[in-house]
Amino acid sequence: MLERYSDITIHKVLNLFEKGDMSLLDLIADDIDLRIEHYKDDTDIDWQQCNDKAGFITLLTRLGTDIFPKGTLITGLESQSLGDDWHITTFDQSFWYGEAKQDVNSRTYIISHELNGKVDYFRETVSTLKY
Repeated sequence: MLERYSDITIHKVLNLFEKGDMSLLDLIADDIDLRIEHYKDDTDIDWQQCNDKAGFITLLTRLGTDIFPKGTLITGLESQSLGDDWHITTFDQSFWYGEAKQDVNSRTYIISHELNGKVDYFRETVSTLKY
């Protein structure tokens, strides 16, 4: 079943991220297992992973300064339930890419899990960056 702009936790997190609202931290589990990967891109992504909320805060801070210094605009967001609180999300956004110093549009795919209203697993694959 397709859920568009629904009330699932991953949507709440992404919508708060777009607003720059750090209350999104309330929706992140203390033991978050997060990794961001890039398809066919040689970008340094070693720092784009964490295993706890403290690491998530560090990662989020660096994303804000290096990748999204001017924020982001969600241009598409939809998820499909995989059952048992797992979701696959297609996430489109437009932003000024700090490291490339230009405007881009991107599409990413996120597999996430939520437990007790908090995201505890997050795997994002950045599939396209259009300059």
